[in-house]
Amino acid sequence: MKICVIGSGYVGLITACGFAKLGHQVVCVDIDRKKVELINNAKPPIYEEGLDALLSEVVGKNLRATTDLASAISNSELVFITVGTPSKKDGSIDLSHVEKAFLEAVSAIPRDSNPFKIIAIKSTVVPGTTDSLAERAEEKTGKKAGTDYGLCMNPEFLREGKAIEDFFNPGRIVLGVPDGDKKTAKKMRELYCDFKCPIVTVNPTTAEMVKYASNSFLATKVSFSNEIGNLCKKLGIDTYKVMDAVGLDKRIGRQFLNSGIGYGGSCFPKDVKALIAAFKKNGIAPKILTAVVETNELQPSKLMELAKRKTNLKGKKVAVLGLAFKPESDDMREAPSVAIINSLLAEGAKVMVYDPQAMANAKKIFGERVEYASDLNDALSFSDVVFLLTEWAEFKDDAALKLYAGKMVFDGRKVLGKKSEGNYEGICW
Repeated sequence: MKICVIGSGYVGLITACGFAKLGHQVVCVDIDRKKVELINNAKPPIYEEGLDALLSEVVGKNLRATTDLASAISNSELVFITVGTPSKKDGSIDLSHVEKAFLEAVSAIPRDSNPFKIIAIKSTVVPGTTDSLAERAEEKTGKKAGTDYGLCMNPEFLREGKAIEDFFNPGRIVLGVPDGDKKTAKKMRELYCDFKCPIVTVNPTTAEMVKYASNSFLATKVSFSNEIGNLCKKLGIDTYKVMDAVGLDKRIGRQFLNSGIGYGGSCFPKDVKALIAAFKKNGIAPKILTAVVETNELQPSKLMELAKRKTNLKGKKVAVLGLAFKPESDDMREAPSVAIINSLLAEGAKVMVYDPQAMANAKKIFGERVEYASDLNDALSFSDVVFLLTEWAEFKDDAALKLYAGKMVFDGRKVLGKKSEGNYEGICW
């Protein structure tokens, strides 16, 4: 199939490379000429495990990038929209990029197009958005979804750091197709026919809610685990042992029950807040989700409270290890490390940071307010105090363990896995 992917960010690039690997002819469209150039030279504009090798395999064979949207659409059967939906101040999402891309896509599709073209939205949008976009596009172009083009809401469920694995081995595929549009449903099922997972076909609004409900539930598991962990800390209980046993219950599962300094990234914070805004817009008080956000926003301060009880941070040389919100990612969006580093600076600490992948992003955030280590040894040689904030494997391998000797260590992710004794303190254990 000939596929156009509008937006070459995290979701768009993984989607494009994945389908290209499966033998489809894919073109990425982006307004950022630098990104387009990087992709065409098989250089990933983002970090994701395995992406460099995958990009090198498909570029020039089944994948190319361009800034020419009209041409890309005219030569495609399926158009994926994967542009960003950033948060507004009130927590609701900014749909302007999606609206612009959708209208441009519809405008570029000729009437009575042969073959029949489909526009599939992968951007995360609140329930009702896809249908609303189609209505507005019809008002402006006269083209009707289901007649002049196919419409589908096809949410993504990619984990940063494991996105390529998730693309090829999804737990489920959700197709949100308007009732009665059998042509679009059939073609989308054909696209995914070789994937070994359940394919759920619902209407677009239901598909949109599936995405929000999934991410909000996982965020709730994280905040629940952190609340239990905060009590475990007071009672001298290792919360990881508790959650290991709790997670054996098949109704619950062990994933997303690791207590620590809270969730971050591009999805959970934004999606939970957007769903809260949708609740409020419809006159419903989202008590559980509000508590999830409040718990998560307070959690990084728990590690700071532990540190301040143990030592006076003013003038201390502090190494912050781990800046990305999770390992195998360079993403610092909503990362707990940002709040903790700002708090350390406010306490008068001298901060040096290190992360295997996120240093470039850290420099955009902190500038010259912190020092940047060249490697793990450099960071630990500098420091009296260590904050462990991302569970990168290199922080806990045998070669690294001896480097922590004699230092005060505050662990936000159970990186070292030690008990809270001596110069080591864990946030929830």
